[in-house]
Amino acid sequence: MDTNILLESGTNELEVLEFTLGDNYYGINVAKIREILTYQQVTPVPNAHPCVEGIFMPRDTMMTVIDLKKCLGMEPSEKKGLFIITNFNKLNIAFHVDEVIGIHRVSWEDIIKPDSTINTEDKSAATGVIKLEGKLVVILDFEKIVTDISPETGLKVSDVEERIARDRSDSPILIAEDSPLLGKMISECLKKSGYTNLIMTMNGQEAWDKLTEFKNKGTVRQDVHCIITDIEMPLMDGHRLTKLCKSDDEIKKIPLIIFSSLVNEEMRRKGEQLGADAQLTKPEIGMLVEAIDNLIDKSVD
Repeated sequence: MDTNILLESGTNELEVLEFTLGDNYYGINVAKIREILTYQQVTPVPNAHPCVEGIFMPRDTMMTVIDLKKCLGMEPSEKKGLFIITNFNKLNIAFHVDEVIGIHRVSWEDIIKPDSTINTEDKSAATGVIKLEGKLVVILDFEKIVTDISPETGLKVSDVEERIARDRSDSPILIAEDSPLLGKMISECLKKSGYTNLIMTMNGQEAWDKLTEFKNKGTVRQDVHCIITDIEMPLMDGHRLTKLCKSDDEIKKIPLIIFSSLVNEEMRRKGEQLGADAQLTKPEIGMLVEAIDNLIDKSVD
């Protein structure tokens, strides 16, 4: 998937691949996609999760195939269609879909966050909805779909429990994370390690508004000792937030960590260009505490 968007930094834009499951339209961030293949024969795996069709091996790499229709409560997919090969959270996974419509370049500002009536903390598989060419396209939460099938691929809370808890309450941490479930898990993990002074925001825009508010009061360096941001968020994404922070003479002194499922080689380069102080994938939450400790210590020196 060779796309120009990956060459740019902090534009608050993304490219969405639109695809179909039955008569319904869905989307996935192109940054998650490695390639698209036509349907191939799949080998079933005994006792696998019902949503797992099985495995196949393109170019000597064994890969799990997930039937998206079954994940969303539809009738199982037929032996045709396409595999969207993805890479996130250090995993390569194939998602079986019916048809690919095309790629759309959109702004995060145009992605609507589903309200609480359809986006409950632990049930919804949608991260956003966007209107494209007169129809609504649902952006699916692929991380949650995979974590529901295989919980050990999600945040490794045990990694935090192994670390020594100490009183870190005098270090306020600003967190930008749009997933209520992940926000809660990150918050719980940091509190276990001793970081109890947490400022939770739902997207980059909320985080930037909060930083601007503190800056206008002249207290931003006292009120925030570290910023943690996801990449994929409505209104303003984490890369745009990073660019704004690192372009401000005062706020740029605050350590900023990108904590996202999308931290692959390509996106890591992008984060480095923008000035992120550290970048971690979401399974590495134990390392997040260590990174915060090190960066706060350095910024105080």
